[in-house]
Amino acid sequence: MNFTIRRSTKNDMPQVLDLIQELAIFEKEPDAVEVTIKDLEEDGFGPNPAFTCFVAETDEKIKGIALVYNRYSTWKGRILHLEDLIVSESARGAGIGTALLDEVIKYGHSLGVKRINWEVLDWNKPAIDFYEKKGANVLREWNVVHLTEKGIKNYVSKL
Repeated sequence: MNFTIRRSTKNDMPQVLDLIQELAIFEKEPDAVEVTIKDLEEDGFGPNPAFTCFVAETDEKIKGIALVYNRYSTWKGRILHLEDLIVSESARGAGIGTALLDEVIKYGHSLGVKRINWEVLDWNKPAIDFYEKKGANVLREWNVVHLTEKGIKNYVSKL
């Protein structure tokens, strides 16, 4: 499969959202996606973009994405967070995941970040194996902590 990796454009966001929804189904959370095409367009392409997205494209169809944003570590300084690396099930095994990860790492390097981090579900052995093969450390002793929108509202209401 021939494909190209490039930075996304605003016009890509409908296909990007399709892949986000495909990931949610794969991760057994089909109803969890709340973000809209409009959100992606405004948040990624407004005056202060909240993220950068790379896409893998073949025959004008987006088969993979890597969405990243800047973070700051009190220990390291500037870091890059890879929110999601998604390859459509129909395109897995063609090298798209590797090419997208390569692009993210090159991008992080160009920004001078001290670390690139991301999460992976503990049951997603193929992804864990892929990341470890690429030299990433999977920190199994850390737990991801989320405070949902509802939790934030409840917290604030008690202040």
